[in-house]
Amino acid sequence: MGSFILRRAIAMFFTLIVISTIIFFMFRLMPGDPTAAMVDPSIPPEAREQIIERLGLNESLWVQYTKFMQNLAVLDFGDSFYYKTSALSVLTDKLAATLILMLAAMVVAYGIGVFGGAWMAWKRGSIGESFAITLALIFRSAPTFWVGIMAIYLFTVVLGWLPHSGMRSSGYEADGFIQTFVSLDFLRHLILPTVVAGVFFLATPLLMMRNTMLEVMGEDFIEMAHAKGLKERTILYKHAARNALLPVVTAGALFIGSAIGGQVLIEYVFSWPGLGREMVLAAQRHDYPVAQASFIIMAAMIMIMNLVADLLYAYLDPRISYK
Repeated sequence: MGSFILRRAIAMFFTLIVISTIIFFMFRLMPGDPTAAMVDPSIPPEAREQIIERLGLNESLWVQYTKFMQNLAVLDFGDSFYYKTSALSVLTDKLAATLILMLAAMVVAYGIGVFGGAWMAWKRGSIGESFAITLALIFRSAPTFWVGIMAIYLFTVVLGWLPHSGMRSSGYEADGFIQTFVSLDFLRHLILPTVVAGVFFLATPLLMMRNTMLEVMGEDFIEMAHAKGLKERTILYKHAARNALLPVVTAGALFIGSAIGGQVLIEYVFSWPGLGREMVLAAQRHDYPVAQASFIIMAAMIMIMNLVADLLYAYLDPRISYK
């Protein structure tokens, strides 16, 4: 296992270098002025040139790239052009907000998906199974921004139950991490984006659990459990569902990595101050340090969670070897 982890770590390192290189040149070659969001358009050209020189944007692309990779080696993403502070410090709270939203959505998706998929397999061919599959596929196929807008219209405009955007109410001041992410006001703002993201990701664990359950239910030990006269609920959850969880659990690790980048639209619709929304805003502002840091952090987390999924799968099923 040690050699497997070492090989994967080396591969991840070189993959991250390639991704970082692509991201660097992609933003440098984009049309637009990176100083547009920083300075007043009416300032003299000489002052603008001084700002460009201070940021190092007047140097050749090769020199900029060399400095970028040298700083990246010590996890220094540079200072944000827009916020005028460290890009990493800008993204710290944004990443925490995205992780909380993503984990809450994962609880909704996998909590309903695992039990719902097991029940669907047990009731195969019923009207309830067909309705659940249809509903899950509808939410998976529907554009997330449209589902989000409909949720805002129903629960905010019509019913007035939940806030429509942001992470806190206007005028609310949080003191520290606990008041920011554990307060009742934060939880009320968390509900709508969590539900929308949860129902969007629901189809994957629901259908995966159903399919693996159908395979497990044909095994000999399930027939033996029936022969022993065990209750259906015991057979369903203690024997069948337990053995069908393996691919669903490992897929959960992949979900964590992909969901970080997959919630950009949800964060944008609900004005959720997370990593995805900040990534879009940084690209619009040509804020190279923040945009680069966002993409690199997202890529690194996806690769790490892929590794975790491989290790988890091999741990749960000893028949899988590390190759």
